[in-house]
Amino acid sequence: MVVNNDKYKKVRQWRDDHIGNHLSNNDELNQFHHKIMNKVLKIAIDELKEKFGDPPSEFSWFVMGSGGRLEQAIVSDQDHGLVYERNDVRSKTYFHALGNEITKGLYLTGYLYCEGNVMCSNPLWCRSMEEWQAQINKWMEEKSWESIRYILIFYDARPLIGNDQFVRGLKQIIYQYIKKYPYFLNRLLKNTMRIQKGIGFFGQFLTETHGIHTGSINIKNYGFFPYVNVVRFLSIKENLQVTSTLARFEQLSQLPSYKQLNRHQMNFKRLLDYRLMNSQQKDNYGDIHYLNIQKMNGKQKTELKQILRDAALFQQCIQNSILKGS
Repeated sequence: MVVNNDKYKKVRQWRDDHIGNHLSNNDELNQFHHKIMNKVLKIAIDELKEKFGDPPSEFSWFVMGSGGRLEQAIVSDQDHGLVYERNDVRSKTYFHALGNEITKGLYLTGYLYCEGNVMCSNPLWCRSMEEWQAQINKWMEEKSWESIRYILIFYDARPLIGNDQFVRGLKQIIYQYIKKYPYFLNRLLKNTMRIQKGIGFFGQFLTETHGIHTGSINIKNYGFFPYVNVVRFLSIKENLQVTSTLARFEQLSQLPSYKQLNRHQMNFKRLLDYRLMNSQQKDNYGDIHYLNIQKMNGKQKTELKQILRDAALFQQCIQNSILKGS
């Protein structure tokens, strides 16, 4: 509908005009993203009400990925899903239409489509509560790498509107399954096994050697992934409901089994700071995690080297600890 497309484009213009005022820190930037997504949701829901009336049942729309973890950069793609209460034809038709509208609206507002199609326009991520329960149980019973990946993606789900108890209840299925079948933790752990070190044997940065990012280092692979993946794994193990990596660090540090996490928590915060500083000069989603080492001063290089060393060591220590106890 052209009228609604114009409304989305106005939100996009508002976003472009004001995002520069919300770059002082990661929290402020993510609260700004939150406002944009809420504007999109209002337009999309109003569109569905105009066409088909009120929603036929309660529902919840949730974000995942960096949005779920409150770790979005200036440029961000889409990762989201939808769960609705009733498992009937009218609800399926209504909420699939809403899922398509939300996905389109977010795209017109400046959020790239997810390459993996993890969006509520995809029926896999737009289901009734009953269907979601069956799907999560199926993922846990399957042996495929993809099913494990979907479980991990879903665990970052953060409800933005609607009944947040829907998502909480679905996550409890995962926790209860692990209590019954503890070996499932090892299957989750294998997904985090690959350790990529950003620092070489002689203490040098392992930068890209060809292409447009030559001389730059990918802090997503060498810094963010080790922390995000391992802390998410521990959160599943301990049944933590918070979704941001920093909040997960905070809650884990209160448990007897996890002490001395403060350094790693601060390291992750610094990685967010480095990315935010770097992304202010870039508008391409694929570029924001590449830091040009030549543009960093000596203090920054020393700090970043230590952070990347710590990230790899943290990942290795947690894996060894879990495997030893299994």
